[in-house]
Amino acid sequence: MGLFDFMRSDKKKEQAEKAAEKAAEQVQQQAAAAPAAPSAAMPGNAGTKYSDSAAATKAAAERMAAAAPPKAAPAPPRAAAPAPPVARPVSHTPTPASAAHKAVPAAPKPAPKVQRTYTVRSGDSLSAIARRELGNEGRWRELYAMNKGVIGSNPDMIHPGMKLNLPS
Repeated sequence: MGLFDFMRSDKKKEQAEKAAEKAAEQVQQQAAAAPAAPSAAMPGNAGTKYSDSAAATKAAAERMAAAAPPKAAPAPPRAAAPAPPVARPVSHTPTPASAAHKAVPAAPKPAPKVQRTYTVRSGDSLSAIARRELGNEGRWRELYAMNKGVIGSNPDMIHPGMKLNLPS
């Protein structure tokens, strides 16, 4: 910061102090004038300025009540009436001519997954198949769960020629 910057900041401070002093003087003048004004809440003071905030609030409420339309009599409560259905926003389906349809490219359709299969050979076990085909012999339970209909209730009884589906 240079010398002139300090001088500018000093001027700004002085201006701010003067404005604060002026505001304080105005508040003091208003406070001194307020007790001298008669209160609107007192009888016989109609048409004077409000100095009491409670009286001002009450008067404002009365003016608003007079300007409001009259209330209708409350309807008698219904016995077990079903609640009206909640209106849901209708989603817009773009048409070929609409701009939304042209702005959004069509999502690519996922390619159908090809199910891998394995044909059981002589000497195979589920853990050996899981180790060879899935990379982890502990996944034999997953392999059995997928093929329980083919294998049956005993996972140790697999026969050569059985076609087993492999998990992805």
